[in-house]
Amino acid sequence: MSYAHLHAYSRLLRGAHEAAATGRAWPELPRRLITASWQRSLEAGIDPESKGAPLVYDLSRIKDVRQAHPLRPLLPMIAQTLAGLADEVLIVTDGDGRILWRDGSHTIMRRADQIGLSDGHQWTEDTVGTNGIGTALAAGGPVHVYSEEHLMRVLHIWSCSAAPITDPDSGMIIGCVDVSGTSRSLHPATVALVAATAKLAETQLALRMHERDERLRRRFESLRGRPGVLLSSTGRVLLGDPAGDLGERLRLTGRRVILADGSVAVLEPFSDGFLMRPTPSATPPTLALFFLGERPPRATFGDLDRPLSLRHAEILTLLALHPHGLTAEQLSFHLYGDEGNPVTIRAEIHRLRAQLGEAIAGKPYRLTCPVDADFLEVRRHLSANDPRALARAYTGPLLLRSESAEIRRERDELEAQVRACLLRHGSPDELWAYAQTCNGHDDYEVLERLASLPSTDPRSAAARSRLCV
Repeated sequence: MSYAHLHAYSRLLRGAHEAAATGRAWPELPRRLITASWQRSLEAGIDPESKGAPLVYDLSRIKDVRQAHPLRPLLPMIAQTLAGLADEVLIVTDGDGRILWRDGSHTIMRRADQIGLSDGHQWTEDTVGTNGIGTALAAGGPVHVYSEEHLMRVLHIWSCSAAPITDPDSGMIIGCVDVSGTSRSLHPATVALVAATAKLAETQLALRMHERDERLRRRFESLRGRPGVLLSSTGRVLLGDPAGDLGERLRLTGRRVILADGSVAVLEPFSDGFLMRPTPSATPPTLALFFLGERPPRATFGDLDRPLSLRHAEILTLLALHPHGLTAEQLSFHLYGDEGNPVTIRAEIHRLRAQLGEAIAGKPYRLTCPVDADFLEVRRHLSANDPRALARAYTGPLLLRSESAEIRRERDELEAQVRACLLRHGSPDELWAYAQTCNGHDDYEVLERLASLPSTDPRSAAARSRLCV
């Protein structure tokens, strides 16, 4: 694009940017990549009038972070490849857009300091809006962001070219290389050089990976009998699967792996990787869900014991309530109503699988293992009309903070049935247990029953005290 065209494009961008910032329609939008990035950034709550990126790393710790990062050995190669860009600042981030290294002239770096384009600051779209680093990470490919294409006005004097770096070992984006400069000094063609540098870094990572793999294979081949399947530390299948049934990579979580046929394999550490020994007769571990009451939601699965976000707890609740499975569209509707987006659900399921491994299958999404949920246990006690077990199991409402219409219905129905059962059949002990829940604490009818106990019973005095409040 010539500088004359860039000047005309800048005029278009100024109008479109003002319209986007104020929520008005604009007939001429910027290119699709930038329009999509603006939308993501505004939905994340980015203020176009913000003044820079947040500092997210304690600078006293950043040396240790750099030392442990897999891109550290490649920094000289990256710097040498981009050495000709003397008037710009060279930046390398981690996979979350946090700046770990930068280089450039003192003049350009002083200007960069003013907006947080420096060590320890984060440049994802959900922290600073549209920018080279954040948009490259979000799009998964090289991008050039020119001047007014940035959502934040303070960045309009800057242009940047960035490309993500994917680790061939883990398959994850582990960093981003970026060249930033003033809008007049940085040519859009810079993005091609930056993209080539990122690819060169990935090639070097692949060579190092193959060297590690070869050392691991030699150790494996020296074993008598060669037991099990050899995996890399990231779950890539290296040897011992001649039929190729396992695929190229397995998701590793804890000491067990659930295979595609539902069988369980055990992992044993071996040098820098693992030996996997299938145990087809073993049963999958139970997924236990603890979602009742006021404590944060939690799940256990085999050796894992994890706190869960509300959104992940909601997804698991819906899958437990629908054992035959739900599509992304159905999950989206149950969680968000008509405003839901199945793409959001797929992203959340991806994150949830990273925590719980293969406990969740797709097409449709469903739980593939035995489930032991506290709210399902309450249902069983209600069906058995067992007030003693019911009072012990019911510790409070299901996912109290959830706004999902489906979960609200389940929560309200469960609460009403528990209360009715305990009022009809519960002993003072069971009514007192219910009175410790958030809804039972001030339940007038429950407290009246307890207040009628003999005056020597401390539960009677406690109930009368609550009634007087």
